[in-house]
Amino acid sequence: MKKIFLSAILLCLLSAIFVPFLANAQIVPQDCGYTKFDPNTHKCIENCRPCNICDFFNMLTRIYDFIVKTIATPLAIIAIVVGGILMLISAGNANLLGKGKKILYAAIIGLALVYCSWIIIDVTLRAVGYLKADNWWTLELNC
Repeated sequence: MKKIFLSAILLCLLSAIFVPFLANAQIVPQDCGYTKFDPNTHKCIENCRPCNICDFFNMLTRIYDFIVKTIATPLAIIAIVVGGILMLISAGNANLLGKGKKILYAAIIGLALVYCSWIIIDVTLRAVGYLKADNWWTLELNC
């Protein structure tokens, strides 16, 4: 029962941290699609550019960017801090020290995998000429 209660509290805290980021994330491109029509003529009034395949890939890159920058990095930092605290308060307890080391190693390896996957995607898209060369960190498609 104690584990369920602590898991629920942790879930609530993480939700309180990430919901504001999610609300401000502009994942879906806003500059395409048909948003307003004239009811009499049935013609587009605002945002009259149709969405194309480039907008879809822009959305995918924004989703990946959101996962890397907004979710994975803060979670890894929290895990590193928790692992470090467990190692500090172990006071000779081998189980607690081992658990802290496992959390620390898992967070560092997870963060390395996330950023290595970003590098692989970035290099691959640049090799086929699909990305702008002037923006190194953001994945902006060149359509």
